[in-house]
Amino acid sequence: MPTRRLFLALAPALIAAPATAHHGWGSYEAQNPQTLTGEIERVEFVNPHATIWLKTPGKTWEVVLAPPFRMTSRGVAADRLRAGMTVTVMGYPHRQKENELRAEWIRIGEMVTQLR
Repeated sequence: MPTRRLFLALAPALIAAPATAHHGWGSYEAQNPQTLTGEIERVEFVNPHATIWLKTPGKTWEVVLAPPFRMTSRGVAADRLRAGMTVTVMGYPHRQKENELRAEWIRIGEMVTQLR
C-alpha cells in the first residue's frame, strides 16, 4: 500500500514535467514584431515545434514554427521546407535569446500560412 500512495503522490509531478519543459509564449516580445526574409539553412520537423534556421544578412535565426501536425494540416508538410529555400516569416523575438524568433506566419513562394 505505501507504494501505491507514493505513486499517487508523485503522479501529478510526472504529468506536469513535460509541460514545464515546454517554453511559454510569454518569453517572446509580442510588442516587437519582426519580418525576416532569408535562406533556410536547416529544418527540424519534430515535436514539440518545427524549427528552421534562417540565414538573414548578418545573422542566422532559430525560427520556432508550429507543431508538425498543425504545419501539415495547414498545408506545410515536412517536404515543403528545405535547406536552400528562401522564405519570409513574421514573428516575435525571444526576450533573452537574441537569435530566436517565434513565427506567427511563414511565406513560402506566394503562399502565406498562419501558424497559430
